[in-house]
Order: sequence, then structure tokens, then C-alpha cells
Amino acid sequence: MQFRDIIGQHDIKRQLIQTVQENRISHARLFLGPEGAGCLPLALAYAQYISCENRTATDSCGECASCRKYSRLIHPDLHFSYPFFARHKDDTALSFIEEWRDAFLSNPYLGLDEWRNQLDAENKQANINIAECHQIIKKLSLKPFESEYKVLIMWLPEYLDKAGNTLLKIIEEPPQKTLFLLVAQSQDQILNTILSRTQLIKVPRLKDQDVKEFLINKFHIQDEQAARITYLSEGNVQTAINLSKEESNNNFGLFTDWLRMCFTNRGIQVIEFAETASRMGRENQKNFLRYGTKLLREVMMLLSGAEDLVHLPQNEKAFAENFKRSADLAKTEALVSELEKAHYHIERNANPKILFLDVSLQFIKILKFNTLPRGTQYIYT
Repeated sequence: MQFRDIIGQHDIKRQLIQTVQENRISHARLFLGPEGAGCLPLALAYAQYISCENRTATDSCGECASCRKYSRLIHPDLHFSYPFFARHKDDTALSFIEEWRDAFLSNPYLGLDEWRNQLDAENKQANINIAECHQIIKKLSLKPFESEYKVLIMWLPEYLDKAGNTLLKIIEEPPQKTLFLLVAQSQDQILNTILSRTQLIKVPRLKDQDVKEFLINKFHIQDEQAARITYLSEGNVQTAINLSKEESNNNFGLFTDWLRMCFTNRGIQVIEFAETASRMGRENQKNFLRYGTKLLREVMMLLSGAEDLVHLPQNEKAFAENFKRSADLAKTEALVSELEKAHYHIERNANPKILFLDVSLQFIKILKFNTLPRGTQYIYT
């Protein structure tokens, strides 16, 4: 993984390169950022740059023996640790290394859900267990085989739990020329004793333009569709990839048709919509509900007078302008609440046909009969 292969994050790249050039390589760094922002590929590119035999002022060479091994994740001085779904108490990350290599090389921006799908997770909980912590200590106590540094990249240290205390001493006083690169999404879930021993690098969410350019170049999709996917993904490349793989991505048309049939109380069409939505598949249903939630939140911003903060493709913007003429904050907030509850229940395997029919009936009550659920924040004046 070279820096040039990473989407956006140009300031972070320059910062990391500068630390190597100025010989300020910290033995423990924590890359902290939201899912899909590129923390994991940044950590790997940084490790590859440090180990490169012919690095340049801007990147690793990509051609030396070290870089070739890094590109396949088989360098003997590169180690990974990550959450896994243990089948036995003695399982460690090495038990799943082939699956890990396949998953990462296919998509360096993968999230935990995608990693779970690579494994036979069943109903097991992901964690980094005590056996893995002992394995880390054991392999890092060895001298480097080829490079100047041994590197451990730990993905999602939030899943260490109390077992992480086993690593405190080696993180604070590591063997010579040993680097810990931790990649996390939630600072609050990391053990404070580990946080205090690392140098923090905050990685921001990706800019919309960077995600859009990635989608156009990677998947060769049209500009308008790329803008729509970017809008829904909120800077998360994994979400953007999932959306781009949909057979058809007409969330806008489907959602606006749904609102219109609820507003006009077309009962037969509402039932047919529930049938259609029930056959979309769980991930597409979740994406559809997320899309509707985001679109209506933009309408709420328009209703609140924050037009300058609204960034929508032309067709979505035209809809939002029209919708706000027949709705108000109270109605729109109530609609958003129903969508969020539906998303929650879809994640928990609710019957989709019953769920979408129920949400449709709630929409009709709100839009057609001006009946708001209890707890709606905004009230009529």
C-alpha cells in the first residue's frame, strides 16, 4: 500500500512522511477516525514507507523487495492483529490470516461487518482475546528478520477489553525498533491505559469530492449517480462501495414516489410498495431508509433557514424545495423519526413487509391527516 493509492487525506500523508524524514518515528501511534476514512490503509502505507529500501520524498518506491512483500501482506516483519470470532479459546489472529489478507487486499477500507462476512461468525462476538495478546508479545520479542523495524498494525483495539492490559508493558517499553500502529474508530471505547501510551493522529472523514472522484474512477459510474452515492455515504468509502454495487440505485425515485402515495393516501399503491420494498434485501432496505433520513434532514435545514448548509444534487434539491411548501418542521421531524425506527428494526430482522406497511400508515397519518406522534420536538404555532 503506497500513499498514492489512498483516497484524499493529503495533510495526514504529508505529516506522516515528514516524521520519517525528520527521524521522529514514534514507537506507538493511534490512527483515530470514522469507518471508511482510510485509517487502516494510512497505517499500512506508513509502515511500508518506513521499511522501503528506496523511498522517495513523497512515497515508498513500490518496487523494492520490502515493498513487494508489503503489497501482498507477507513481509516477515509486518504483523497484524484484529478482532475475530474465535472457535476455540486458543485461536489467535494468525488462525484467520489468509481470510484477513483476502479481505484487506480486496478492500483496504473494509468495516467490521464486511470482515464478519468473510468469516463463519455465526452469533459469536468479535474480540481480541488473551491468547492473541500473548501471541503479540511472543512474536514482537523476536529480532527483525529483514527490515530495520518490526511493525504491528492492530485494527480496532476497542475490542481488546481487559485483555489489553497484558500489552501495556510492551507498548510502553517495546523491544528496540518495534512499532505499534493502532487503528481505531471510537476513542471512548479504548482502554485509557493504552491511550496514554500512544501518539494520537486524528483522521477526518473524507471530503465528498474525494469520494466522488474515487467512485467515478473506480466504478466508471455517471457523475449524477456518484454524487448521490457520495451524499449518502457521508465520507465512508465502504458505504460508498456497497451502494455502488447495487443492481439499481434509484433510491430518490422510489422514496419520493412513496411520500407522494402516502400524502395522497393511495391505499392499493401503498400495499404494493410494501411488497416491493420487502423484496429489496436487508442491506438495500437499510440503505434506502438511510437515504430517506438524510434527504428529509436536508429538508429540515431548509425549513430552518439554513439554505447555505444544504448540498444536494439538482433533482434532490428541487424535491426538497417543493416538499418544504407542504410540510413543516414538526411533520418532517416525525417522518425522520419513523425512518430511524424502521432502520433499527430492519437491522434486527423485523418482517420487512409488515414494517414498511406500518411505516406507510404512519406517514399517511402525518402527511394526510396532520396527526403527529407523541414526543415530536417541534409543535405548531
